[in-house]
Order: sequence, then structure tokens, then C-alpha cells
Amino acid sequence: MAQPITVSIERAVDPARITEATAWVQAGIQLANKHPGFLGSGWVRAGDDSWTWHMLYRFTDESTLTAWEGSPERQWWLSTGRDFATESRVERRTGIEGWFDQPVGRTVEVGAPDTGSTATPPTGAVSTVPSVPPRWKQAVSIWLGFFPVNLAFSLLVLFLPWWEDVAVLWRVLITTLVLTPIMTFWVLPAVTRLIRPWLQASR
Repeated sequence: MAQPITVSIERAVDPARITEATAWVQAGIQLANKHPGFLGSGWVRAGDDSWTWHMLYRFTDESTLTAWEGSPERQWWLSTGRDFATESRVERRTGIEGWFDQPVGRTVEVGAPDTGSTATPPTGAVSTVPSVPPRWKQAVSIWLGFFPVNLAFSLLVLFLPWWEDVAVLWRVLITTLVLTPIMTFWVLPAVTRLIRPWLQASR
């Protein structure tokens, strides 16, 4: 079964061209939104005068992601940002963990990107990259979503007179087939958004 793929990109962006870069990022999101399989995206700046921007987008599977990354629209979009944005790191994560951020407290030295700009980044500047929460926090997040969904489903099937006659194997199969996509596409993203401050809190 194909898994959703989340791509995390770190780019060095000239802080003197923030307005232009912001419009460029939004244009890229709008283009991606029109492609099949697009599940969402977001971006954040490391600070007001930082060169480091973190961008995230998610597709349903490898094939839809590959189609977007190789599309003429994306190639055109990338070419329009070459003067002020340089890609410095790319990470791909599949499945549930892709919805969580990168490790808290990791520092990244920001050097001068090859942007063609005359601006000079501050020497020795560092930016903090948000992080993947501890495994126990990920487990709590999944439980917070799974418990109410599983409870609602269990109460719902009580009204089906034939459910008790279904073999355990088939009950489990039906339950997982119904609840897995609900958790993956709706419940888990919503839960992680709601408790994000707690997930990103320092260990």
C-alpha cells in the first residue's frame, strides 16, 4: 500500500528580498495545489533577519510526488527564485512520522548562499530547526486520535444486527480498512495541529 510522502526543504533566502520570496513561495503552493495527490504544504522563516527558511509539502504517494517535482510548472517556478533562494537540504519522510517536525534544538550554520545578491549574511549566524518529537509523544498523539475514532466506530456498529455474527478476522479487517484512511488523512493531521506547541516543546 502506497504511503503519503512529506518533503522537508531547507532553503537559504536573501533577507533583503523577503517580500519577493514570500510571494514566490505562495505561488509555488498554488501551483502544487493544482496537481493530483497534493495533500498540503507550509513554510516558516527561522527569524526576521535569517537566511534560513523551512518548507514542507506532502503528496499521496511516490508517483504523484515525482510527477509534481518533474512538472514544467515546478521547473519554471524554481527558475524564477534562483536569484534569491538556494536549496540547501532536502529530506523525505513517509507515513505518519512525516507529519512531525525535525529534532528540537538542532542548530544549522547559515552561510552565504549563491543567490547573486549583494547582501551578506551575518557571520556565524545560526538557526534552530524544529524537531521530530520523542517517540512517546508521537505515540500519545496517535492514541489521542485513535481512541475517539475507534470508540465512535465501535458504538456505531452496535446498531448493526449482523455485526455480532461476523468472524473476528473479518471484523478486524473491516475496522482497520475503515479507520486507517480516516486517521491518516483527517484525524492525525488535525490532532498534530492542535497539540503542536506540546509536541515541539523542549525535552
